[in-house]
Amino acid sequence: MKRSGSADLPLHGGFVPVWLAERMAKLGLAIVENILVDYGKDDLLRRLSDPFWFQSMGAVMGMDWHSSGITTSVLGALKRSVNPHSKELGIYICGGKGNHSRKTPEELLRIGERTGLDGNYLVRCSKLAAKVDNTAIQDGFQLYLHSFIVSDTGKWTVIQQGMSDATGTARRYHWHSESLTSFVNDPHTSIYGKNTGYILNMTDKQADSSRNGVMQIASEKPEYMLKEISKLVLPSHHDVRAEDLDLKRLGAILWLAQEKQPKDFEDLLLLQGLGPRTLQSLALVSEVIHGTPSRFKDPARFSFAHGGKDGHPFPVPTKVYDETIGVLQTAVYKAKLGNNEKNEAIKRLTNIAQAAEKDFIPNANFEKVIEQERENSWKYGGRTVKGWARPKQEPQLKLF
Repeated sequence: MKRSGSADLPLHGGFVPVWLAERMAKLGLAIVENILVDYGKDDLLRRLSDPFWFQSMGAVMGMDWHSSGITTSVLGALKRSVNPHSKELGIYICGGKGNHSRKTPEELLRIGERTGLDGNYLVRCSKLAAKVDNTAIQDGFQLYLHSFIVSDTGKWTVIQQGMSDATGTARRYHWHSESLTSFVNDPHTSIYGKNTGYILNMTDKQADSSRNGVMQIASEKPEYMLKEISKLVLPSHHDVRAEDLDLKRLGAILWLAQEKQPKDFEDLLLLQGLGPRTLQSLALVSEVIHGTPSRFKDPARFSFAHGGKDGHPFPVPTKVYDETIGVLQTAVYKAKLGNNEKNEAIKRLTNIAQAAEKDFIPNANFEKVIEQERENSWKYGGRTVKGWARPKQEPQLKLF
């Protein structure tokens, strides 16, 4: 068993307001359903095990693009929206933060009874993944969140997160059941981060005797750790900066939405009626659904779909958010009835934007783009945890 990746995130307080939480649940379900329709359950689990894709999904859902809160909020939204449809979708989400994480075993046993899966085996996998990251590897991060996502075929992904008071950061760990062999025989692709001194690593070859005595989950000596496959380290600054994203990719999206209207593309006739701002969001959401792994190395770019609840890079455009959800829901509904035209049109948004990147030369002022979004935010129902966006007040002349 190899951990599929991890992410280091700055700790971030605050809360998710109800108006955003409800939209996150709806958009999350729409994204999941679109992925299941086009790619299947195994691909959804693979995506969830990728820290870059997961962070990009959180950003496109309107969460602060770099904060630790993405993990809790996204998984909570998915659990609320997906689980009521688990029998139909074949996807079950267990666990969560704090007390919810401790309910994972009983949830998995109930799923086993409903689906015929070996619930006891799933419980064992859940506990071992947590033990490895919380006990076998003592790197200064104490786990406080554990989510276990399993399909009705028995394949699963684990996402868990720990907190370090010393560094003021959180570390998210991703696991994937693909090619499962052992939890202690070379369990990690690598553990990478800022060197803060020695750590206790019970999976190191020199800890063999201690591991057998304490863990009781290994019968063989672990090998040397392999090079890291997927490690995401996000900066401490809260604002979105040009260096945080691929300007060429973002520029192609803005060009498609703002300058080349859907009427210019024969393939996008089914999306007629969408304004340029909604098209911008839908193109980024389309990439989250249909993009390849290499497209998610700059999660900050996806915050240009629906902003962030704290106003970075701009307030959440609730009207655009709702229209995006509506388009995706309609596409899924029609696809289930055998009409894939709208679903295919959404997919082609990603293809067109990527094709535009080949010859696209970024020429827009990055700060100007953000400024324009903020100035127009009130038109789109812009909202943050502090309230609604308002039109910019023109300076008034004083009469003497």
